[in-house]
Amino acid sequence: MAPTHVLRCCQRGLAWIPVIFIALVVCWSYYAYVVELCLFTIPSTIEKVIYLTVFHVSFIMFVWSYWKTIFTRPATPSKEFCLPKSEKEQYEKEQRPETQQEILKKVATSLPLYTRTGAGAIRYCDRCQVIKPDRCHHCSACDMCVLKMDHHCPWVNNCVGFSNYKFFILFLTYSLVYCLFICLVNVSVLVTLTVFCRFNPVTLTYLSSCFRSHAKFHVLFLFFVAAMFCISILSLFTYHLWLVGKNRSTIEAFRAPVFRNGLDKNGFSLGFSKNIAQVFGDQKKYWLLPVFTSQGDGFSFPTRLVTIDPEQPTECLQPAGLDKR
Repeated sequence: MAPTHVLRCCQRGLAWIPVIFIALVVCWSYYAYVVELCLFTIPSTIEKVIYLTVFHVSFIMFVWSYWKTIFTRPATPSKEFCLPKSEKEQYEKEQRPETQQEILKKVATSLPLYTRTGAGAIRYCDRCQVIKPDRCHHCSACDMCVLKMDHHCPWVNNCVGFSNYKFFILFLTYSLVYCLFICLVNVSVLVTLTVFCRFNPVTLTYLSSCFRSHAKFHVLFLFFVAAMFCISILSLFTYHLWLVGKNRSTIEAFRAPVFRNGLDKNGFSLGFSKNIAQVFGDQKKYWLLPVFTSQGDGFSFPTRLVTIDPEQPTECLQPAGLDKR
């Protein structure tokens, strides 16, 4: 037991390395932008105030959403999805899968379940010993079943699911804004200094002293780091926006959920606007804030239970005699 416990502690410690790396990069970027770029390089006081104000707004929102994504505990199935004591003992004693399924079906009749396994069986987690709610999956990294699990993200050392998916989307949004703003300011400052020195040779000595050698290193390296993160985050941000618009998780995008009537990749799609509200809520004033506003309880979700895409135009069929009134 002791070696296993030590190994588990080491794994948990190593899992924080990506988060620590991101934190160090963010701290350095704050110093490079605020001190080396704005305070020591930009000569205009008005530009300093504007650049620092916009930067700190994006910085605060970025850190806030990142913090919430990391430290929001993933939501797990409630006790009602656990087998009662008698059924649990019977399930564990039974060796035949068919009989085990009968036990699960008996318990599942009182639960809001629409999805099944690929073979049409009740989804049960032997590790957590719970009947899986719709869109719930077991995370091997967290060693728990997570409601509406999207994926396990090493950059936040947490499972992204029902409880923090909105925070994860906002983290991508504000990190993209943060990196993009830094890139734009860097380009603007470098272009301005170049043009200003060309047409005002008298001030060349002053600007050269402002733009010191180590400051030049920080500013140029900051631009390349921000541009690199901006490009990588943009693809992930675009992909998750598409998932939100379709009301799918990353797992469901790769493996369509199985309903009672078969596979249906759009089974949880309610239309674009309602899909957005499922993640961000009904009140738009809270959409850009890292506060929980997602709809539902994480255990059950509205479903169309159809195989057509509700976002595509469909023909409405009515019984004969009902179209003329």
